[in-house]
Amino acid sequence: MQTPVPRIDRKPEWHAPGCRCALHGRRLFAGALLAAGDVAWAQEGVRPDVGNTSRFTRLVSADQVEAAAVQQYQQMLREAAQQKALGPAEHPQVIRLRAIAHRIIPFTPSWNERATRWKWEINLIGSRQLNAFCMPGGKIAFYYGILKQLQLSDDEVATIMGHEAAHALREHARERMGKSAATQVGAGVLSALLGLGQVGNTVLNMGSQLLTLEFSREDESEADIVGMELAARAGYDPRAGVSLWNKMMQASKGAPPQFLSTHPSGPNRIRDIEAKLPKVMPLYESAPKPPVNYGPPPP
Repeated sequence: MQTPVPRIDRKPEWHAPGCRCALHGRRLFAGALLAAGDVAWAQEGVRPDVGNTSRFTRLVSADQVEAAAVQQYQQMLREAAQQKALGPAEHPQVIRLRAIAHRIIPFTPSWNERATRWKWEINLIGSRQLNAFCMPGGKIAFYYGILKQLQLSDDEVATIMGHEAAHALREHARERMGKSAATQVGAGVLSALLGLGQVGNTVLNMGSQLLTLEFSREDESEADIVGMELAARAGYDPRAGVSLWNKMMQASKGAPPQFLSTHPSGPNRIRDIEAKLPKVMPLYESAPKPPVNYGPPPP
């Protein structure tokens, strides 16, 4: 049974200035909502600086890419467990990583509605490598080396985690696979493929490459600024991006860490991060802060 729609057939009533009646109370409330909307607009963060999702993502199925990621992630965890290199749930750094992720994940659906259906996983791999990643579908891993050697603060960990999650949310791996698919099938049928929406065999063939895909400099810049916003909304200081990349550059004076092999760094990158700080600092300042500061492993 449908609820009857009330008729609006009365003329508006005019009241004296300063009237406190229910009607004016509603108007004051509406005005407050508009003012709140203005504040929200002022705190929209970096979204205006981020373009639309690439058309190349339409060449491959998101479901297939995420399924391939699950398979590869689970294989990696099995191999780590066999080598006794998978951090147990009670490990202090596993607890730390999952606590930080717990604060960041609620803000991910605004960048990709699929994130609400992802089965997020956060694990620690016992390796000296300076590396971390987030595969499609929210599969996150940190290597112990990056936490210990760089003595990362919680804010810096959140910066990396936000950056890596941004790659998954913006579907950069799916975009790269779409571009590869377009190259393989030839430009002559590209327009037709864009209408079809997927190239299943290509996705299946490239699934094993998800851990080794290299992103473009544009992808990296986008992940930097989206990651800053995610961290800021979760209550982590986005200025940590500057200290983080300074640490990365210091570490790269020896043998470049694996993390930098697909994450170009340098003064220009730091300047880009600093340029976005005015847009994300208000989000950080108004966000609830983490109740616990975990800190890095003992040096």
